[in-house]
Amino acid sequence: MPTYAIGDIQGCYLELRALLDRLAFDPLTDRLWFVGDLVNRGPDSLDVLRFVHALGEGAVVVLGNHDLHLLALAAGNTKHAKKSTLDAVLKAPDRDELLHWLRHRPLLHHDPERNLILIHAGLPPQWDLADARARAGELEAALQGDDYCDFLLAMYGDQPDRWSPELTGMERLRFITNCLTRLRFCAADGTLALKEKGDIGRQAAGLIPWFQVPDRKTRHARIIFGHWSTLGYREEDNVWAIDSGCLWGGALTAIQLDNMPWMPIQLNCKGYLAPGQD
Repeated sequence: MPTYAIGDIQGCYLELRALLDRLAFDPLTDRLWFVGDLVNRGPDSLDVLRFVHALGEGAVVVLGNHDLHLLALAAGNTKHAKKSTLDAVLKAPDRDELLHWLRHRPLLHHDPERNLILIHAGLPPQWDLADARARAGELEAALQGDDYCDFLLAMYGDQPDRWSPELTGMERLRFITNCLTRLRFCAADGTLALKEKGDIGRQAAGLIPWFQVPDRKTRHARIIFGHWSTLGYREEDNVWAIDSGCLWGGALTAIQLDNMPWMPIQLNCKGYLAPGQD
């Protein structure tokens, strides 16, 4: 029963189906892990959601920042509405079913047999695996609870930017959200640098990719993540970055998780946006 991890799709439905054809994907036997950002910016977010939702137990999806953005829009938070291509989802007759399903996806998936973590963006260096799972669980509880709209209406913001166990309430949830769905660079002490979005080597002085922070407590776990399209496919020190920028004219990447060493399987994409058009 093959299992494949797949990078950020962002509404690129035709490319997803073409990649699955290349994999000879069988929905009756194969399993797909998605690193999040199923939707937004690309042309076919509704088709992507319907397809992945229909896979049922055959799909594992962790939420990304664009997935949360869709949920925030549906809850009435229009702070970043101009950066959306999500009207078709919001007006769909099956909107409520799809959004309910999306809201109940995890923020972190852990496979103990593979010693493998699936997340969208990153983890701060202070968290070990138990911490990361517990913090993701807090955010999942907020999204799945009766008051989930309260969280989604207050979700956006870059503060606080450093972890403390003493954080409470919305500040705690926002920090967790920013790590799991937005993080790329941070300082050596774990202070988040959420404005930095480029490739490694072009960041401001003193900033480090989150996975290169010395003594990161999750360094012994294998981690697959997306979110960082300027990295492309990258394998380094027990982490695999698999967002290779399909939306931007890069590639859509899959890796089969059943046999090591993992090798990327990539579909070249025509792209729908150029850098700077987001």
